[in-house]
Amino acid sequence: MGQIKGGFLRCGSAIASSIALMSASAVFAQESGSATSEARAESDIIVTGTRVRTPGLTSTSPISAVEGEQISLQRAVTIEDFSVKMPQLAGGVNSTSVGSDAFGAQTLDLRNLGQNRTLVLINGTRAIPFSFRNAVDVNSIPAPLLKRVDVLTGGAAAVYGADAVAGVVNFIIDDSFEGWQANANYRAVAGGASQFGGHVMGGLSLGGRGNLVVYGEYTERDSLLAGNRDFARRGVATLPIGGNFTDVASGRTFSYDASGNFTLTPQSTDYTPDFLLVQPLRRINASAFLKYDVLDNVELYGRVMYSDLRTRGGSRSGQNPPTTGANGINVQIAENNPFLDPQARARLTFVNGFATVNVRRSLGELGVTYAQNNRETIQGLIGLRGDITPAIGWDAYYQYGRSKESIVVKGDGTRSAFAGLVNTTDIFGPGGDFTSVLRDFNFGDRKRTQQVASAYVSGDTSDFFAGWAGPIGFTAGYEFRRETGRFVYGADLGTSFNQGTESAPLVPPFVKVNELFGELVVPLLSDLPLVQKLTVEGAYRRSWYEKSVGDDRRYDTNKLGINWIVSDDLRLRGTRQTVIRDANIGEFANPVFSIPFANLRTVARLFPRYAGDPCVGATNSATIAQCTAQGYRGPYDSNNPANLQGGYFFGGNANIEAERGKTYTLGGVFTPTFLRGLNLSVDWYKIDIRNAVGQIQPVDALTSCYITDPTPGNPLCAAVTRDPTTGYILNAFVDDRNLALIKQQGIDIDFRYGFDLDFGPPESRLTLGYTASIVTKYSIQRNAALTPVNCKGTYGAACSSDLVTLVAPDFRSRATITWDSKPLTVQFGWRRIGSVRDSTAGSVGRIPAYDYFDLNLAVRPPVEGLTLAFGIDNLFDKKPPLPVNPGAYNTFPDTYDVLGTTFGFSVTLRR
Repeated sequence: MGQIKGGFLRCGSAIASSIALMSASAVFAQESGSATSEARAESDIIVTGTRVRTPGLTSTSPISAVEGEQISLQRAVTIEDFSVKMPQLAGGVNSTSVGSDAFGAQTLDLRNLGQNRTLVLINGTRAIPFSFRNAVDVNSIPAPLLKRVDVLTGGAAAVYGADAVAGVVNFIIDDSFEGWQANANYRAVAGGASQFGGHVMGGLSLGGRGNLVVYGEYTERDSLLAGNRDFARRGVATLPIGGNFTDVASGRTFSYDASGNFTLTPQSTDYTPDFLLVQPLRRINASAFLKYDVLDNVELYGRVMYSDLRTRGGSRSGQNPPTTGANGINVQIAENNPFLDPQARARLTFVNGFATVNVRRSLGELGVTYAQNNRETIQGLIGLRGDITPAIGWDAYYQYGRSKESIVVKGDGTRSAFAGLVNTTDIFGPGGDFTSVLRDFNFGDRKRTQQVASAYVSGDTSDFFAGWAGPIGFTAGYEFRRETGRFVYGADLGTSFNQGTESAPLVPPFVKVNELFGELVVPLLSDLPLVQKLTVEGAYRRSWYEKSVGDDRRYDTNKLGINWIVSDDLRLRGTRQTVIRDANIGEFANPVFSIPFANLRTVARLFPRYAGDPCVGATNSATIAQCTAQGYRGPYDSNNPANLQGGYFFGGNANIEAERGKTYTLGGVFTPTFLRGLNLSVDWYKIDIRNAVGQIQPVDALTSCYITDPTPGNPLCAAVTRDPTTGYILNAFVDDRNLALIKQQGIDIDFRYGFDLDFGPPESRLTLGYTASIVTKYSIQRNAALTPVNCKGTYGAACSSDLVTLVAPDFRSRATITWDSKPLTVQFGWRRIGSVRDSTAGSVGRIPAYDYFDLNLAVRPPVEGLTLAFGIDNLFDKKPPLPVNPGAYNTFPDTYDVLGTTFGFSVTLRR
């Protein structure tokens, strides 16, 4: 509460200063009421990429917008329902990210550059992140209330601050909605993952001085098990439900298969069919948006957004049932154990009536494990804005957001209790009663807070200086931001079968930022041949960072832009910006955790991080020499979990430095007056990121050390160690660190052409739409001593910047054709994902281009405000690819559709 109170006091002083400005101009404003109203109307128009308020201003940065009508036509219940179709956005975390600690969330990943490099805004201000890596669950945003969604390409750090490295996604809420609306919807999916829900919202005018809009939503989704999809059923087997047994004294072994038959052949069990492919969830969202003229020239505005999410996913160690571990558990089997059959008894050595037996077994009788997550997120904003003159306004606001969650692991058990029941429960073969060891484990509680206070003035000089080509636009302001994180992990996790011990940072982490920022928009020329208007823009931000690890820094970012309106038909634009992203709480403060290295072969979502020991079967002389130098001793099954006895260590790094970079854009907008209804924009972009924060996964380190750069001084060789006795792969160290470079270039195309039809029903109109994102260059350099990896059009961990999205096509597009008449709207959509090749060294694996088609209909019966919407996604039931070196469930659920054909229906009544 102290932090909240302090934040409100800081915000209060800023607001008090603004009120003083407002009071000084009150008389002037009352005398100029008409001009003031017009100025305020202009201020309601949000231009993503700038805070400058001046009439007719357009963005110099490339922006692709999705209008609210399109969102509604796609029956979007959540942001995920339509964001997956936007070409600029990669997969990110979504409903199929089972095992991720982003339970039930949908995050946004611009251009495969990472969700931590994509800044999410709501009406131009920051959305509250739920994760310690600054990811935002956009499904907490009310999709039915959206006027539009702006996707801004390129950095925007000088305007919005850190994290806007790849770009910005700005959700524009309709806070002027009047009337009421109710909706019910259902999505049918074969085998599971069906979803239903509904929302109600209402808006009213407050005596002509403002608006109040309230919104409530309920969504529920069923689970989808991997066994209900043919492509996902096959996984990696773990210890058997029947058990593998070793007599410690003699070394004799025996096993039982899944039918309870005695055998001398070691067994294993694949539980993948019982794993969650899509997480079930229940979500409640509630929001309220307010704006009200407290004085003729002062508006109070604010919002409150609340989300309660309950979902079930995989734990950090995966979804397998409790197991005794790769090394097994040594227990004392009594000679009179009633469950011993003669064959097993003959292979045991009894001393004083007991045999010491190593048991390697899963407790599949208890079912698979899972993590139950409850996350509550709330964000509130309150602000005042008004006019100093008809052309100059001020804005001051404070916002506070908090996300807290509790995670309980279910289906696991107490490891020490197993030894006590081996002579009272049948452990030899499936079917034993192990419920006495079963218990829930409180994995931990996590809390994330964010406070932002900002005050600025914005407008232009038209009141006192018209300029030779027009008034100069400007913004000047201050922003304060504080973010905190709290980790509280269960103290007894280490006593369980599958969970590892976790520890929180010694000092609760925080980031505190003070920033000064400013923008200028200077008209240079106007009303000349080939120059209707030419303006240049500049933005500058100075940031002072303070962190709990004592690493205080100062950063400067800037922007230069040009906007050349050639005529009503053509506008050209370009920007050059510097960007900064200091380490977030997860990157600099997460303690180092570990899981068994063997999990990289038993947990599906971890498969892409390790592809075996490249020394096994090596033929290249340089590779062989490197293998010998690094301690390799000879062939072994490097994919067998039993041979991977070490740990996989990961976590934060207090010594991480900030990412720095530059972004460039150049393009134009073509709106020919001779062909009304046509709008075409083409923009080139270039993003260069130095000191990019990331991890070096075992697959990257091993590939670099032994295949692509097999030299004695390769620094990546230290990231994966070997057992000094056996030479087997032992430990991996993948804590966050500064890599070298990430570079990407590409072209965005946005086309729309709409025209009236002279035939058919009255008021018929046909609209053609096309949006494409083309990547022309993309490379990642993990270390300055190494050769950059060409990542253009690839899949796999080697070319993922954050190990969330694993597919980086060089082409994505969506084309639509929409026929609209007064009673009926029909839209046919075609989404294309370009072909990709395997980024694993030496692999020839490829995934061909993928095409998805959808059909949506909106029917408006002769009942006031009633709309019936129908839709089919993945119209032709396109199955996901099954490539070489896949991700989870033998494919890549982050990118390709795993649901199959889905049918949707919604009914909306609006008055």
